[in-house]
Amino acid sequence: MNQDFLIPIKDSVVAYLALQSASCLGHSIQIHSTEEGFPDLENVQIAIFGVQEDRNSQDNFGCGEDLYLIRRKFYQLFPGNWHTNIADLGDIEKGNQVSDTYFAVREIITSLLKKNIIPVIIGGGQDITYVNYRAYDALEQSVNITAVDSRFDLGSLEEDLTSQSYLSKIIMQEPNNLFNYCNVGYQTYFNSQEEISLLDNLFFDAHRLGKAKELENIEPAFRNADIVSIDIGAVRQSEAPANNNASPNGFYGEEICAIARYAGISDKVSSFGIYEYNSKHDNNHQTAHLIAQIIWYFIEGVNFRVKDYPFSGKENYQRFTVLLEDDEPLTFYKSNKSGRWWIEINILSNNKYKRHALIPCTYKDYTDATQQIIPEKWYKAMKKMV
Repeated sequence: MNQDFLIPIKDSVVAYLALQSASCLGHSIQIHSTEEGFPDLENVQIAIFGVQEDRNSQDNFGCGEDLYLIRRKFYQLFPGNWHTNIADLGDIEKGNQVSDTYFAVREIITSLLKKNIIPVIIGGGQDITYVNYRAYDALEQSVNITAVDSRFDLGSLEEDLTSQSYLSKIIMQEPNNLFNYCNVGYQTYFNSQEEISLLDNLFFDAHRLGKAKELENIEPAFRNADIVSIDIGAVRQSEAPANNNASPNGFYGEEICAIARYAGISDKVSSFGIYEYNSKHDNNHQTAHLIAQIIWYFIEGVNFRVKDYPFSGKENYQRFTVLLEDDEPLTFYKSNKSGRWWIEINILSNNKYKRHALIPCTYKDYTDATQQIIPEKWYKAMKKMV
C-alpha cells in the first residue's frame, strides 16, 4: 500500500483521546499518528480513512473538511463485545486535480480489498462511490452496489462526474462490472419519472423511503451488496443537519444505524462509505456524532457475521421447492445458522454471473411464492442473467 497518499490524524485528536476513558474505542484502534506512524495492517479487518475532496460534490462544497470531528466522537464510544481489529489510516488530501484524489482513493481501496480488509470511507462527495466501484476492476468480478440516498444520482452521460451524476458513469463506462444497483430510501419528488422508469427497465432495485422504513424488508438489499454507499442527506435534516442538500424527510438516526448494522452483518459487503458530511452546517456536531454511531453499528455487524452464503455449502441449508402452475419450480434455501433466506437462479455452470446464483430474499418472498406470486427480485435477476 502506498502510505504516502495518507496523512496522519491531527495531533489535537490524539491529545483529546488521551483524556478519554482507557476502555473507550479510540484506545483499541491502531491510529495513524505523527508519533506512532502508519499502522501495521497484519490481522486488521476494518480500515477507516477520510477523503478531503469536495470539488465534485454538487451544492455541498466543504464536505471533505473537519473529518476530525467525526473521529473525536467515534473514539469516545465504547466498543461492543467485539473481536474485530480496526485501524484508522488517516486522510487522503486533495490532489492538485480531482483525478489525483480519485487515483489515490482507488489505489488505497484496491490494496485493502486484496488484503481482505474492509475499507470504511468517510468524507468527500458521493462521487467517491464511482471510484470505490472502479477499485474492484482489479478483482475482475461483477459488483453489486446498494446506495442509501434520497436521489438516484443518475445525471446524464454528457455531464462531468459529480456527486449527482456518478451512477450513469457506473452504468455506461467500460469495463462494466456492475451486476446490480439498489437504491434504498429514494424520495419520489427528487427523482424524475423517466429516471424511475429507467432503473426499472435496467432491472435494478429501488425502495421508496416509506417502504424502506419497514427495515426487515430491505435487509436482503444489503446482504446482496459488495459496496454500500450512504449519502448522509438520506437522513432527515433534524437528525443530520450537516449537509447543504439536507431534506425535512428521510431516515431517523436509529433507522440509519440499523441499516449500517445490516450492511455490516452481510457476509458479502466488502466496502462501506458515508459521504457528503459538511461540518459548516453541523449544529453542535450532531451529524458527526451520528456518523460515528453509524460506523459503530457497521463494525458491530461485521463482528457478528455468521459466514452464510457464499461461504458455506448447501448442506448447511434447508431446501424448499415451490411448484408453480405455469413455470419451472422455484427453489428456496434457509440457513441453519442465521435463519436467513435465499432464492436460487438456475444458470449454467460456466455463466459469468455464477456468484449471483443465490439471491437474498425474505421469508415473505417464500410465502408469496407458495401463493403463486413470483418475487420481483427473482424476475429481475433472471432478466439480467439471460
